[in-house]
Amino acid sequence: MKAKREKGTKLYHHLKKWLEKAVMDFGMITQGDRVLVAFSGGADSFVLLHLLSRPMVFVPFFELACVHVDMGFPGSDQDRVSIEEYLRSLDIPYAIHATDFGPLAHSEINRKNPCFLCSRLRRKKIFETAEEMGCNKIALAHHRDDIIETLLINLFYGREISTMVPVQSIFRGRYHIIRPLAYIPEALVKKYAREQGFPILPDRCPSSTSSRRYYIKQLISRLEEENKEIRHNIWTAMFHVKPDYLLKNGG
Repeated sequence: MKAKREKGTKLYHHLKKWLEKAVMDFGMITQGDRVLVAFSGGADSFVLLHLLSRPMVFVPFFELACVHVDMGFPGSDQDRVSIEEYLRSLDIPYAIHATDFGPLAHSEINRKNPCFLCSRLRRKKIFETAEEMGCNKIALAHHRDDIIETLLINLFYGREISTMVPVQSIFRGRYHIIRPLAYIPEALVKKYAREQGFPILPDRCPSSTSSRRYYIKQLISRLEEENKEIRHNIWTAMFHVKPDYLLKNGG
């Protein structure tokens, strides 16, 4: 998808530059890849799909496809109609799956950790779709703030120091998960979604304001009131790890 510089807003070119930099820095896309975008209908996935479907300057040629997994929450059937209308307008291959994953994950058999099961079932369906559509890369719309938050989630709840990575090999290299928005802050992603007037769908998950991620997001926002550099400092710290000053035994 190499082409001449496309006309667009200042913010568009800013985001495009950082997306391409992330892709090139981490080798996310190579010549001839077929990339499947996991599209939820939220602002992040709208922006990711929009940017990847535009001409690239430095990224090698690749093919693009899209998948939406309807989690089955009340009202999602209406969302599915809107999503299909939007995807049809892009003239790219796409798949839409209606499921009951959301209600199942929140049922009596799984009250303790609905987010884990919900995510696991959704990922499984996405991997199956990648195989069906002949895609070797799966693009997720996680941005820089998601990576920062995941570090703290894993530290506070998982008892480990780890986070999302921009490129992740799965199934012995058969597929790769890529996160092209890794360098872009959430605020700019949301700002661009508003600028473009994307038809953002509501978050219908009943756990969206009670999850661990939501708690961490609110915690960082409160800390940021006293120190505006909090997010930047956490992000930078992940590039300045000092193994000699970490405990290696015991615990």
